[in-house]
Amino acid sequence: MGLGYKTFFIALADEDVDTLKVFYQRLLEENPAVDIPNVYAEFQLSGLRLGIFKQKAEHAAEFGLSSSGAMSLCIEVADLESAIAHITALGHPPPGPIQYASHGKEIYAYDPNGNRLILHEAST
Repeated sequence: MGLGYKTFFIALADEDVDTLKVFYQRLLEENPAVDIPNVYAEFQLSGLRLGIFKQKAEHAAEFGLSSSGAMSLCIEVADLESAIAHITALGHPPPGPIQYASHGKEIYAYDPNGNRLILHEAST
């Protein structure tokens, strides 16, 4: 029977939804498709939805806010150097050097809440 899923959807929790929303709005250079100030924002990306929400106070401990978890938001880019310049201009420069892996080169960066972003350029 299987899961019967329709799509995958990533949601990030943050006490300050609007700060995180503005960061992703500037990073992705697009406005959210859904925007409820200080409650919820949703970006419609190619093949994926990214939601940002304010969790209920009674659930805050479940989200471990302000610490990078085991999951990362991986963003494949056409030009890693340009992506690094873009995120640096947003005030969130990657803290380490470019790393080389069998699948290409990548660098870690972090959004304002400490969620890890992996900017990745595939090998040609």
